[in-house]
Amino acid sequence: MTSEGQAAPAAETRPPITIQVLERTMLLLDALANQPDPVSLKELALTTGLHPSTAHRILNDLVAGRYVDRVDSGMYCLGMRLLELGHLVKGRLNIRDAALAPMRTLHRLTGQTVNLSVRQGDEIVYIDRAYSERSGMQVVRAIGGRAPLHLTSTGKLFLSADDSRSIQAYASRTGLVAHTDNSVKDLGMLEEELGQVRDHGYARDNEELELGVRCIAAGIHDDSGKLIAGLSISAPADRLQDAWIDALVETANRISDALGYEPSTHG
Repeated sequence: MTSEGQAAPAAETRPPITIQVLERTMLLLDALANQPDPVSLKELALTTGLHPSTAHRILNDLVAGRYVDRVDSGMYCLGMRLLELGHLVKGRLNIRDAALAPMRTLHRLTGQTVNLSVRQGDEIVYIDRAYSERSGMQVVRAIGGRAPLHLTSTGKLFLSADDSRSIQAYASRTGLVAHTDNSVKDLGMLEEELGQVRDHGYARDNEELELGVRCIAAGIHDDSGKLIAGLSISAPADRLQDAWIDALVETANRISDALGYEPSTHG
């Protein structure tokens, strides 16, 4: 119950706020965020459990600060200042910062090398890594190293997000050059494997880039739903375990969450 004598919204789950006016301000902002259209003062008071006069005073200050807009009909909606702040936050989000702690946790769980990679043209680039000597595998490609898309688990994630014409163009440009006997060597093989990636939600490299090394990868998405990176586990071929797939996907999803991705919004 709030001090206004009415129940607070059931969806309220944040830790207790020690400054009452800030708590009430957040209640109002959350209530506005949950409504697609402008909301009346009466409805906001009912939703938040605040007395109308209390809600009105706080809304006036939020309007003055441009955090809330008052439309002609006397209704309220979120203001442009929040959009400006949101753009600042988005611009400052760093995928490596968001990924570092989850990558270390995944490495401790598996004992194997965990890679963070992004796409640049027809290659992936390794931008960060969590590993230790006990992984039992020498890290061949350093941070900043590159590898062809079709020979890597992360690269296949990016190719699986392309349309058929783009995949055909990639095959034509690169010739699908093989590095081992296990490498994908023709367009038919590639398209079949990319279909499996789409079906399963993760990708594999079965000693296709380097003999003796297998990888599995899951995608990381930004707030727009765009695939922006891949998180992969690399291990000696005889040590890679399918039991790690759930933890890998969960870790990639956690990083995506930190970047503002909402799966329900982007299907």
